[in-house]
Amino acid sequence: MEPLMSNEDHAQLLTAENNASPMFEDFGTSDFDTGAPDEIGLEAVHEVPVKVQAVLGRSRLPIGELLRLKAGAVMELDRRVGEPVDVFVNDRLIARGEVVMIDNSLGVTLTEITRPER
Repeated sequence: MEPLMSNEDHAQLLTAENNASPMFEDFGTSDFDTGAPDEIGLEAVHEVPVKVQAVLGRSRLPIGELLRLKAGAVMELDRRVGEPVDVFVNDRLIARGEVVMIDNSLGVTLTEITRPER
């Protein structure tokens, strides 16, 4: 019985296959190609809770002085009356604002949106 392919033909075929460029099927364009955000995916994060804090000011005390504080003590902060408060989201400064009264609660009117730090 005669071989279907000689050793020389087989070697040439293997060499040709190894040197050939791979062929890939064209699946067309997708949303990933345009860089456009997936609105459905973006809406999924709208319900994720984040920690929001409005910070009136800060103070630094020795532990001994901190332990001596009692009800009615006044702690001095590093801000003056009327200065804006810092608004943090997940410990990142995002805005500044003024303290306001809303019914019987405190609120913050945003006066400045800060640029994100990189």
